[in-house]
Amino acid sequence: MTEELRAQLMGVKLTKKEKLIAEFVLDNFAEACFITSTEIAKRLHVSDSSVIRFTRTLGYSGFMDFQKAIRKTYTERINSVSENITIPSERLKLSISKLDQSDIMESYFSNVMQNLKSCINNNDTIAFERAAGLIAGSKRKFIVTSRANSCVGDMLLLLLKHLLPDVYETSHPALNVIDHLCDITENDCIIAVSFPRYSEMDLLAAQMAYDAGAKIVLITDKASSPLAQYATQLLTVSVDSNTFFNSYVGVLFTIELLCSFISKRMGYSTEAKLELIDRYLSKVGLF
Repeated sequence: MTEELRAQLMGVKLTKKEKLIAEFVLDNFAEACFITSTEIAKRLHVSDSSVIRFTRTLGYSGFMDFQKAIRKTYTERINSVSENITIPSERLKLSISKLDQSDIMESYFSNVMQNLKSCINNNDTIAFERAAGLIAGSKRKFIVTSRANSCVGDMLLLLLKHLLPDVYETSHPALNVIDHLCDITENDCIIAVSFPRYSEMDLLAAQMAYDAGAKIVLITDKASSPLAQYATQLLTVSVDSNTFFNSYVGVLFTIELLCSFISKRMGYSTEAKLELIDRYLSKVGLF
């Protein structure tokens, strides 16, 4: 975590006070990411200007610029639980000690922002337009989700129902996804949402759709995820978290963005449907 800072310090000549400040930052890296320059100065019995001069010696414009850089390192290397660890109990053990070292609100917010950025960085406009075209151009649209991913599937179902005809969800107490997809054809598509730990049932559903020649729009965390081999169009977004559960804020952003592309594609064609829904919902005050 402090390797980059140590490398920077090796290349500059520091005064006695600056060496004292450098030692404090290295020894208390997590704390230094969030406290003010004045607090550091008081702790070390030096002036605030000494702390600022130290950061400028390292090539930063000031303390805020320096803190922004070390905080970025901290959030990227410490606050996120490794994506390779997917068992909740193991992630909990790893995350508790890290949460104890940081401000939970700050670290969680930073983590969510990284996940949101991953959506934009991983997928260009063409990817979203192609996914929107595949969904809008299909006869039937089946939403495939399971476990925690189902909350995202419910939101996607609501939005797509308002945009397009023949949209179906495949999780039902009396039926499983295989029952729903038993008559899927090349004219249909599935929108699958799959994140660690990946469901074998979701994988089987993707294979079933692929064998039938149906289109597959997959929203997942990386191109190497199990369902990616079947995807007609892939959209990836990180669900990294600083605790035992996946963070779905970035996923919700991704499906809302996808539905925005579909809405643009559909234009005013959904206006009558939305007016009809609103007219009847208003009778019971359900909005």
